[in-house]
Amino acid sequence: MGTQERKALEKQLRRSQILDAARLLLFSSGIDSVSISGIAGKAELGVGTIYFYFKNKEEIFAALQEEGLDLLYSKICKIIQNETAPEKQLAGIANAYYQFSEENKNYFDIINYFLSSPTVFFEQELKQQIDMSGHKILKIIQDTILSGIHQGIFEEDAPGRFSMMFWGTLHGLLHFKKLENTVLENENHLDLYEYSVNKLIEAIQCR
Repeated sequence: MGTQERKALEKQLRRSQILDAARLLLFSSGIDSVSISGIAGKAELGVGTIYFYFKNKEEIFAALQEEGLDLLYSKICKIIQNETAPEKQLAGIANAYYQFSEENKNYFDIINYFLSSPTVFFEQELKQQIDMSGHKILKIIQDTILSGIHQGIFEEDAPGRFSMMFWGTLHGLLHFKKLENTVLENENHLDLYEYSVNKLIEAIQCR
């Protein structure tokens, strides 16, 4: 490995070290209690090192969200590339989100932390940056629905609204997993999730 490659790897590892520390502190203390000095201590780095990579703690948490959304986006893109039928693409997108919540729980929890909070933590520029990462996913869903409409498979007057409803429903359903031992005691969460996804897709299929 050459000097440049080694430096790039060290930089990436240091950045991951900072993000991992910030994630742990976020869930143990809440965003208002997290400070740059606290992140530095948890990461075992100097405060100056943190500022070399990030301007403030909001930028750190924005980076965590963007990384998670970009990872989810790449998983969804693979589904779209491997499936040609729009109805199977929608089912695949739903499955990708379910798998993401299971296999990449740290990222899912970060995204959910900020989505579920009634407080907006980020300045407009950072918020817009994060929102655009999420918008890419919504656009894939909308484009899939539009493709189905053009092929005569789907019938939907408001594909944009349906894509938002579809994504919002998936997100809400994933949180039902917390109820497996109470409300859903006699239900299998994955079965319920797939049942709901199929019902949503059937609702826009041409008859």
